[in-house]
Amino acid sequence: MLLPKKVRIVEVGPRDGLQNEKPSIPTATKVALIDRLAACGLSAIEATAFVSPKWVPQMADAAQVMAGITRREGVSYPVLVPNEKGLAAALAAGATEVAVFAAASEAFSQKNINCTIRESLERFQPVLARAKEAGIKVRGYVSCVLGCPYQGEVAPVAVAEVAWALFEMGCYEISLGDTIGVGTPERTKAMIEAVARRVPIRKLAGHFHDTYGMAAANIYASLQEGVNVFDAAIGGLGGCPYAKGASGNVATEDVVWLLQGLGIDCGVDLDKLVDTAAWISAQLGREPASKVARALLAKRNA
Repeated sequence: MLLPKKVRIVEVGPRDGLQNEKPSIPTATKVALIDRLAACGLSAIEATAFVSPKWVPQMADAAQVMAGITRREGVSYPVLVPNEKGLAAALAAGATEVAVFAAASEAFSQKNINCTIRESLERFQPVLARAKEAGIKVRGYVSCVLGCPYQGEVAPVAVAEVAWALFEMGCYEISLGDTIGVGTPERTKAMIEAVARRVPIRKLAGHFHDTYGMAAANIYASLQEGVNVFDAAIGGLGGCPYAKGASGNVATEDVVWLLQGLGIDCGVDLDKLVDTAAWISAQLGREPASKVARALLAKRNA
């Protein structure tokens, strides 16, 4: 199959990337990060999550973040919501797109949100119904699509079933997440092929973590299958608190470098992106996890 000519990157650094950071990050820093990312040319930036501050204290300032960002024309700022309460708060804060999340692993669903997969999907039905009434789009996430920290392997057919349920419920796009980064290219292809039998390939996105250094390879495999939307986090921020040792999301800079090398347009300014990766990493007191950012920064300073 011919590779897509254009790819949309959904930047998840401000939410998925920062949510598990232990020290409290100032709201102003989060707002500045989102505004900087928009200036890089990213058209979709997941801004925050309207979740219980008891479980995710880093996201306690969700409403303040939404109030502080400068909304650019042509840029969407989706937010994560776990239930109707979260949706109500997101709507009150002016959100125009939300995301819901389910797992392809029964064990992960129980450990993560203390309910079965079926129960989690049932919780989302009123969320989707109310979002439709409010005229806002809903994106669906499926986690553990290539492996689970508790049950091990996850069957592609199980991923397809959950993805289809979210799609049938009204999610306009389904993001397939390799939460603990154990996927390899051939397994990635097999999983996507299984899901694409139930959900149109144009409605699928890839969300890869780089725990074993396979994220870029898995993205390339996904491109070969026709996927043209990928989640990524600036500087490789993020991780998974439920998966010991799981490293962050694939770095946005690494994805852009890959796409540029393949001649695929993504509309993102790599130099500005690297500057932003250096800036947020400095705010967090560390170097960017991205090899591309490190290499380009070293080259500048040589």
